[in-house]
Amino acid sequence: MSASTDPIEPPRLGEPYLLTPGPLTTSYAVKQAMLRDWGSWDDDFRGMTRDIRSRLLALLGEGAEDFDCVPMQGSGSFAVEAMLGSFIPRDGKALVLANGAYGQRSAQTLTYLDRDHVVLDKGDYLPPRGDEVAQILADDPAITHVVAIHCETSSGILNPIAEISKAVYAAGRKLLIDSMSAFGAIDLQPSDIRYEAMVSSANKCIEGVPGFGFVITRTSEIEAAKGNCHSLSLDIHAQWANMEKTGQWRFTPPTHAVASFLEALKAHEAEGGVAGRGARYARNRDVLVAGMRELGFETLLASRWLSPIIVTFFCPADENFVFSRFYELMKAKGFIIYPGKLTAVDSFRIGCIGQMDEHVMRRVVTASKETLAEMGVVSAAPPAAALEERAKLAA
Repeated sequence: MSASTDPIEPPRLGEPYLLTPGPLTTSYAVKQAMLRDWGSWDDDFRGMTRDIRSRLLALLGEGAEDFDCVPMQGSGSFAVEAMLGSFIPRDGKALVLANGAYGQRSAQTLTYLDRDHVVLDKGDYLPPRGDEVAQILADDPAITHVVAIHCETSSGILNPIAEISKAVYAAGRKLLIDSMSAFGAIDLQPSDIRYEAMVSSANKCIEGVPGFGFVITRTSEIEAAKGNCHSLSLDIHAQWANMEKTGQWRFTPPTHAVASFLEALKAHEAEGGVAGRGARYARNRDVLVAGMRELGFETLLASRWLSPIIVTFFCPADENFVFSRFYELMKAKGFIIYPGKLTAVDSFRIGCIGQMDEHVMRRVVTASKETLAEMGVVSAAPPAAALEERAKLAA
């Protein structure tokens, strides 16, 4: 698909575009796939489960033969908890790499699970680097696992997973990746980046709807996880063993979400797989960032760390700018944006993923310009103190 010559079909029935990191705007074909009911025990549905498992593994490319895919009911956070609780032993210890809300959530999850852990907290602006990870692992031989966020959507930062992985395995430890908002658009081939397991969700870069997540992990890790999990329903080994034996989910699956996800996977393949999907999202980001900067907005992050998933912008310092009003006016123009999720500065986020292309992003910029004018905002520039803080922390 060429986004420059073949615009994405707009949402139906007057729906706004969801400029969020998921749930996101889906295609009509994905919506249409949910119009039929399925029996969870039926052979046709079991065939659909087999199909999504094999199609997801195929996205790994070289090295996929050492992995298996286990779908898990619930939101992405359910899948993350399943991964952490199943693969980190009760006597293990994790290093959590945090630079936003989702790294902190992994740490909070480990507290609930009563798993020993430490946190490298980089704040909102910067990624964890390989040399930092290496030093922490050298200083603490009790650490068995490192937990990393691939794309931290609270800030929009794309973390350097490859260099983190090299540091982890050079120290003889294991890497678990929360790739919730990156898998399907950013390469995570095990032949290039070593890891034991990663998780993602149906309603992210594959462009399905909410209802389940999935864990892609080395088969050896699943086999070793028997009896390790804290939870009946989140036990990855038990779910895997049942699917291998019967083809069924252990508990009632989100049948309609599974059916629509299979349609989304077919569209993902037709677009050119990970490379094609990632290229469209990158164009979306580039058009959005360039246009918003022309209006005077500034990104939270330096350009080198901007992901093609979601971009965080500082709120303007202009006293006429009120985010709730900006949000409502943008919604009235057909665009639902995302509030900020930072503690240090006022911000908002605009997603680049879903059924959108660069033509849509130009409309987003135009809508932003019109909204600023309606609000009487003369300048979209952020507070000077926010830029000073960013520069100080990045130094």
